[in-house]
Amino acid sequence: MSMFAEVTVSRPFKEVLAIVRHVPFRVAVCLIIIGLFALAAMAPKVLQTHDPLAIDLRSSLQSPSIAHWFGTDQLGRDLYSRVVEGAAQSLAIGLGATALSMSIAMVFGAAAALSGGVFDSILSRIVDVLFAIPTLLLALVFVSVFGPSVLTEVIAVGIGTAPGYARMIRGQMLSIKGAGYVEAAKVQGHPFPRIVWRHIFPNAMNPLTAMMTIGVGQAIIWASGLAFLGLGVAPPAPEWGALLNAGRNYVIYAWWLEIIPGLAVTAFALSVTIVGRHLQDRLEGKR
Repeated sequence: MSMFAEVTVSRPFKEVLAIVRHVPFRVAVCLIIIGLFALAAMAPKVLQTHDPLAIDLRSSLQSPSIAHWFGTDQLGRDLYSRVVEGAAQSLAIGLGATALSMSIAMVFGAAAALSGGVFDSILSRIVDVLFAIPTLLLALVFVSVFGPSVLTEVIAVGIGTAPGYARMIRGQMLSIKGAGYVEAAKVQGHPFPRIVWRHIFPNAMNPLTAMMTIGVGQAIIWASGLAFLGLGVAPPAPEWGALLNAGRNYVIYAWWLEIIPGLAVTAFALSVTIVGRHLQDRLEGKR
């Protein structure tokens, strides 16, 4: 008899291990990065080393050091703590804008694909006109009219990115609408709302799940662009785009004020893009 009892592993844990075992190294690294940013957004005090709003003019524009990992800004505030504090606003803008754009796109895209005929043509032309206008221009017009804030950034970026998602949803639903299993459901006498809910909608949303993941990173980049142009969250909020805007006046002799917030935006956007692409490949393989 063995000295040690056999270790039994539950089935759900085995399934988790199987999934983790098949995750590529680059995707695992990106998931860790996303997890760190999520922790910074939900519990910034855990990671911060200084008060992100505390002003110390004697420590202004100090380069990265042991005392201040990312250096300090023109008012002596710790840049590392401000980047951590800004994760919550930046991620909220990315998630909120993506959710809003997908909601708008789902209404227009689904209505166009499921209605067909003249109504489909009218909605498609409207979406095409909006899609032809640059996303940043649409967002700039909206923020210029209603003023800069977190809410207006979310709405502006959400409206600006919605036409692209609407075209994808329409095309996806049209392809599924003509699939054999949908035609079979019609022949069997299933009501059309049931067919939409049970067959068309779930199969159309599978590839869009990955696109939503990628869209969060893109939305943060658009919001940072608005903030860099001075149309983002007002100071002293440490939103990443606002940090980029504040640091551009000191980029010649305080490079960390521009480079480090830019790296934070790039790292998060790149990570969610890689994870989204991996998720997209897995979903397409599953289909």
